[in-house]
Amino acid sequence: MTPEDFERLQALMASRAGFALHHDRMQLAEHRLGPVARREGYHNVEALLSQIWSRPVGSLAWDVIESLLNSETWFRRDRKVFDLCGRDLMPVLAKARRDRPVRIWCAGGGTGQEAYSLAMLALSQGLRIDVLNTDLSARAVAKAQQGVYTGFEIQRGLPARTMLDWFTPLDDQWQAKDELRRCVRFARANLLDPLPDALAKDGPFDLIFCRYVLGDMVPDYRAGVLEHLAKPLTDDGCLFLGQGETAEDSAFRAVAGQKGLYVKAPDRKRHAA
Repeated sequence: MTPEDFERLQALMASRAGFALHHDRMQLAEHRLGPVARREGYHNVEALLSQIWSRPVGSLAWDVIESLLNSETWFRRDRKVFDLCGRDLMPVLAKARRDRPVRIWCAGGGTGQEAYSLAMLALSQGLRIDVLNTDLSARAVAKAQQGVYTGFEIQRGLPARTMLDWFTPLDDQWQAKDELRRCVRFARANLLDPLPDALAKDGPFDLIFCRYVLGDMVPDYRAGVLEHLAKPLTDDGCLFLGQGETAEDSAFRAVAGQKGLYVKAPDRKRHAA
C-alpha cells in the first residue's frame, strides 16, 4: 500500500464512518485488507484500492471499511458497568415503566455480546427488556443475529456456569438461548446519521450504551454522534460511554463518581420539553 493510497483510505474511513485511521495503522490496514482482496479476486491490496477509488460508493468500499473497523467486544466488558446497571438502574427503570419493558439501545454494539449481557441481567431478575443493537458492520450484525459464539468468546467475560445457563451447544460452538434472542433486535445503522425511523420506533430508550466507539472517531464527528444519541433517549435516561471516553460540550453531563455514565443536561431537557 502506498502512502497516497493510505491517505485516501483515511479520508474514506472518516467521511463514511467517522473512523480515525491513524498513521501508525498503515501496516495493520494492509494486513486486514489482504483477505478482502483475495476474496474479491484481486491480486494485491493496491489493485483492490484502485477499484475502490474508481467507485468509492459501491458495496466493495463498504467491505473495505468494515474490515478496518474496530468491532472488538466481549460479554460484560467492564463488569462494574453491568453491576451498576443490573443492581441499581434496571430495577428502578422497570418499576417506573410498569406499562412497558425497559428499552435499551446498544449503539455500535458490534457482534452482540453487550446486548445479550444486558438481556441476561434483566431476565435473571424477572424484568422485561427490549434491546436494540445496531452496528455499522453488516458482518457484525449477522453474527449477532445468529447469537453463536465460541467457548473462548463466551468465557472471556462469563463464567462456565453462566454459559451453561444461557447458551446451548451447537456443533463446536454455543448459541444464545431463544429467551435471550427474543429480547434483542439487531440492525445495521451508521451513527453519523440520525437513527432511522424504522429503528427509532423501538424507542424512546431508557438506557443507551455507546461504549468504545467515540474514542475511535475523528473528533469533529463526535458532537454530531452525541446529538444523535440524545434525541431518542428519555429525559430521565442514561448514556454509557467507554472508560476514558467523554461527552464534554454536548447534550449530556457526567454523573459524579461514575466513570462513563452520563445523563441529559438540564438545558437539553428544557429544550426537549
